[in-house]
Amino acid sequence: MLLAKQHDRRIDGIGPTEWDRVTRKLRKFYGEKIYGSWLKFMSFKEMRCGQVFLSVPTGFIKEWITVNYLGNILGFLRNENPAITSIEIGVNKEHDRALESDREELVAPFVKSKISSEKGRFDRGSFSENLSSSIDRSRTFDSFVVGKSNELAFTASKRVAEAVELPISGSNPLFLYGGVGLGKTHLMHAIVWHIKANYADRRVIYLSAEKFMHKYITALKNKDMMSFKQIFRSVDVLMVDDVQFISGKESTQEEFFHTFNALIEQNKQLVISADRSPSDLQGVEERIQSRLSWGLVADINQTTFELRVGILESKLEQMKSDVVVPKKVVEFMARNIVSNVRELEGALNKVIAHSEITGSVVTVDSAKDLLADILRTNSVAVTLENILAKVSEYFGIKISDLKSQRRVKDVAYARQMCMFLAKTLTQRSLIDIGKFLGGRDHATVIHSVRKIEILIKNDARVAEDVRILTKRLT
Repeated sequence: MLLAKQHDRRIDGIGPTEWDRVTRKLRKFYGEKIYGSWLKFMSFKEMRCGQVFLSVPTGFIKEWITVNYLGNILGFLRNENPAITSIEIGVNKEHDRALESDREELVAPFVKSKISSEKGRFDRGSFSENLSSSIDRSRTFDSFVVGKSNELAFTASKRVAEAVELPISGSNPLFLYGGVGLGKTHLMHAIVWHIKANYADRRVIYLSAEKFMHKYITALKNKDMMSFKQIFRSVDVLMVDDVQFISGKESTQEEFFHTFNALIEQNKQLVISADRSPSDLQGVEERIQSRLSWGLVADINQTTFELRVGILESKLEQMKSDVVVPKKVVEFMARNIVSNVRELEGALNKVIAHSEITGSVVTVDSAKDLLADILRTNSVAVTLENILAKVSEYFGIKISDLKSQRRVKDVAYARQMCMFLAKTLTQRSLIDIGKFLGGRDHATVIHSVRKIEILIKNDARVAEDVRILTKRLT
């Protein structure tokens, strides 16, 4: 093979020596956990016509590196040779196949013997290998920064993970919900890692609701529902992410409902996540909404400034980079990037990578220039606090009155407008909105939203109020 023969040759200014320098920088930049989990499996093959060819042992590792780390790898390579234009990653199937065990098969030990049927096969080498979703090794309880907005969800998740006996009374199912990028998936991954590390005999499946549906449809097509049911109903812990995905999918909901019931009857633990509370899962049957509320429902709210600072400082510590990020820059980012944790961490990665590649000093001004797109997006992020302030200013009504129990017509109308704008301009749940506006229940919020929707169609003044307030907020 041409690539293999040229593995030890220096080509166009890049060879094993330069690649070693790149890998040392990657190890330092990402830390031992990420490097040891993913990047150490890369092998330099050759450089040709400005393109660097690398090799990894599995398609899974190739996909993960391509999605998460390729940009920085290219940057470090260009430091060695500016002529490099791109990277091509290939899969070396002759590589030590034992490395594939690092792909954390979360169903292990799941089924010791193959489960076969006349027209379909669900065994460890096929179904189980692709059953559970991939887990990020860096998402542990230790790396999760706790604040008031996520304390209940964190504590409940850790309690499930550490339990000597399952299920947890009063927490089955454990239902985690919150907006995109606030930490739900981090906690799900942390639960899986802790169980795998401390209770190896427990059979765990973690997957998205979309993947559950896909496996269900495949089983139907293969006429092998018996094997599907046997696998999903013989676990100790079933964890389903983004359950809102089954909204409107009646057949999948039916199977999910029976799987849920079967596991509860066997005293098995369930952990479910979504972007909204069970009662807000529109298009999901009421009987499922009810069961999802049986245990502990823990919400993850928007992060505070202090929590965002803590998250950035924790991320900096994990990265162990030589780049100095001044406190003022950390606070600037925490103050201006409020949409979600994922975007906040991505911004920090971008700042550090830029400094690593260019050798420039990190300042508030350089961060502003580098993060202009992200800052522009966050500048129009609408929060409940923004809405309350703008409505108070527009109608000339005190914030305290909007949150009070007063039912005077003008106050009630302004409060309903708050609820409508919160529902249409944010991703906050009806329960969150009700709590924020004086502890009202979600039924009150639904009523208010529907009332404003009707008034918009029939009252030009209300339509104009909505138009002006929406413009001011966005």
